[in-house]
Amino acid sequence: MSVLTLGQVRIHPGSATQEAALQEATDILVAAGAVTPGYVDAMRQREQTVSTFMGNGLAIPHGTNDAKDTILASALSVVRYDGGVDWAGDEANFVIGIAGVGDEHLEILSRIAILFSEEDDVARLTAAQTPDELYALLSEVNEG
Repeated sequence: MSVLTLGQVRIHPGSATQEAALQEATDILVAAGAVTPGYVDAMRQREQTVSTFMGNGLAIPHGTNDAKDTILASALSVVRYDGGVDWAGDEANFVIGIAGVGDEHLEILSRIAILFSEEDDVARLTAAQTPDELYALLSEVNEG
């Protein structure tokens, strides 16, 4: 299951608002053919009920279960904001948008959680200089 391509990985030197980060995550997923533009509304609804900030500088925005009709394929978007994003009071540096068909998002979530559970791995992801390098470190999310 290939959910991530190089074109879905970006690095920004500055910061962004949470709203801008949600929109960018959606735009990447739309460009990948994974969701319709309305998916951003489902992401916003999810954040209103529960923050998707996971710790270790990681936020994993994804839509509510009601949004299944806006999901066309399983995919990820990965954006690193070196200036950080204020995520409802926490600082996120990695915003990983997730679209999953059926229950596939659960498997994808677990792979991302494992990648970000080790501080050494997070340090490597943070140190990657280019989207190519970052993608190479993240590419194991495609295995399985």
